[in-house]
Amino acid sequence: MHTPSTTSSPTPRRPRRALHKAAAASFSVAALIGGVLAAAAPADAAAGQTSASSTAVHVKHACAAPSHVGQMACLALVRTDVTQPAALVAHAVSPLATPSGYGPSDLKSAYALPANGGAGQTVAIVDAQDDPNAESDLAAYRTQFGLSACTTANGCFKKVNQTGGTSYPTADTGWAGEISLDLDMVSAVAPAAHIILVEATSANMDDLGTAVNEAVTLGAKFVSNSYGGSEDSTDTASDSAYFNHPGVAITVSSGDEAYGAEYPAASKYVTAVGGTALKTASNARGWTETVWKTSSTEGTGSGCSAYDAKPTWQTDTGCSKRTIADVSAVADPATGVAVYQTYGGSGWAVYGGTSASSPIIASVYADAGTPAAGSSPAQYPYQHTTALNDVTSGNNGTCSPTYLCTAGTGYDGPTGLGTPNGLTAFTSGGGGGTGNTVTVTAPGNQTGTVGTAASLQLHATDSASGQTLTYSASGLPAGLSVNSSTGLISGTPTTAGTYSVTATATDTTGASGSTSFTWTITGSGGGGGCTAAQLLGNPGFETGSASPWTATAGVIDSSTGEAAHSGSWKAWLNGYGTTHTDTLSQSVTVPASCTSATLTYYLHIDTAETTTTTAFDTLKVTGTTGSTTTTLATYSNLNKATGYTLRTVNLSSYVGKTVTLKFTGAEDSSLQTSFVIDDTAVNVS
Repeated sequence: MHTPSTTSSPTPRRPRRALHKAAAASFSVAALIGGVLAAAAPADAAAGQTSASSTAVHVKHACAAPSHVGQMACLALVRTDVTQPAALVAHAVSPLATPSGYGPSDLKSAYALPANGGAGQTVAIVDAQDDPNAESDLAAYRTQFGLSACTTANGCFKKVNQTGGTSYPTADTGWAGEISLDLDMVSAVAPAAHIILVEATSANMDDLGTAVNEAVTLGAKFVSNSYGGSEDSTDTASDSAYFNHPGVAITVSSGDEAYGAEYPAASKYVTAVGGTALKTASNARGWTETVWKTSSTEGTGSGCSAYDAKPTWQTDTGCSKRTIADVSAVADPATGVAVYQTYGGSGWAVYGGTSASSPIIASVYADAGTPAAGSSPAQYPYQHTTALNDVTSGNNGTCSPTYLCTAGTGYDGPTGLGTPNGLTAFTSGGGGGTGNTVTVTAPGNQTGTVGTAASLQLHATDSASGQTLTYSASGLPAGLSVNSSTGLISGTPTTAGTYSVTATATDTTGASGSTSFTWTITGSGGGGGCTAAQLLGNPGFETGSASPWTATAGVIDSSTGEAAHSGSWKAWLNGYGTTHTDTLSQSVTVPASCTSATLTYYLHIDTAETTTTTAFDTLKVTGTTGSTTTTLATYSNLNKATGYTLRTVNLSSYVGKTVTLKFTGAEDSSLQTSFVIDDTAVNVS
């Protein structure tokens, strides 16, 4: 750490994700609310929600507002005006009283859910910081409502850090409230499911995204994320790095600040979950729902993404990119849910916010069963639009076109396609009520060679006549791509390895089918000779995403803050002016038949550091084979330059080997240094 010079004129810090607007302080909002919680009303019965025509509802944001760019805020709102029954104030669990707020049987009644759903499934909760009382608070909630025990001892509950270890991050009372809300909602909706709590080191998107990846690695097929922040141009890189997990249902809260798009709800790979006000009624369902809106700055989020592409199954015409939300569930604090929290709380409380609706929907997916391999569970509700409760009244602001902020028949932004009505809408198959079935013919396992052109024609059929199919494929070998119209996979492989490929065909109703196979790429063309070639995939980053590179979120960048060497995209490591580490890596196999291998890249170093003697911020280039890592080059703020410099590294020692080339940029606590890389190459001959 060092003290910044008071005379320096630092380059402006990199404009990453804008600060979330959530406030940390308690506040009071007077609103016309038709279902305010009575002070000691029973939670686990419809009568627990009483009516008032105009009541001041006091809430606070569980999490503090972000302190720097790139940080997320949890989206939990806790009621501060609800008095719990005396029996529960004195004891965590009481058979004589029930806490205020909706409980498990209320949610199951409202959404027509099974009594003991989630059996055989694992739901993961991703949050930041540690809640040291998470397991004991979960036990109190489940005991109160007569649910089976879910503990570490019986294998039902597991708590890990973002890399799967048990060295937990710093505890935080605000995020502990979020954690309690999330765990309790999974328990309420999928009581037979196992639960994994993955705690990110911080509320930064990179750490939370790493936790999402860890949740999937640990086997969770359902991952809930109750946090958000403003959109920015790094979102598509975060999509690729953290949320592209076919066959896994990832849910994300849409936001608590009324109309306006947030990330990661805007990711095309997730189910964005909006919020409603849920009240008892004398109709056949026994419940009614409207869009949750408390004020012009508090209510469910919705909107049109500025950056994320529209998924193929989303067909609304007023937004050319990703529209938020997909589905919804209760989120209004005035019709909130019961939660038990002791780390930063005094026991029973009433919570709201779309932090409640996200774990509810993740758990409904778990009740519905394991997603189809290689599928996009976010698509499922669009295949069963009639199997949801359509929310048709209320708004979260003013906008154009109006459906982005105002409920109506069919799809709308604030509530998506509606709320759960049983499990059908959260299972795979079908197509917008048509029942179409798309079948992709399995092509069998494929082989290829680095530097040799390859092609594979996908074939698919649809049970309905006249349908146009759109093709996609995930996990393709570096250098190959699929034509979305024809289904032809073609290109020249650049990197050896065995790839798990999932090919999908989708028709115009949203119905889809998939098949999976492996594609093995060997590193040499044989024949004893070396074919001169460039081995890196996406060498200039012009695809706009990292693959086949692995990169920290935000590294692949097209903003104008730093120019690319050529084209529009480059890899921008660091530049925050605060303690931060960015990485960029790719593995290549150097053919044994070659005698020369060289890594080249253009590097621009821009810094606000004024020292001419001390390396505060560094960029290391390493090569790893097996367990051996070698430093190939090192740069720092001392190597700053006004433009790009071509750098060359000899890789001849890796001939006949697979090497992982990695750039690691590390900044200290103040004054930014940007390491900008473009037009990379590994040339062999």
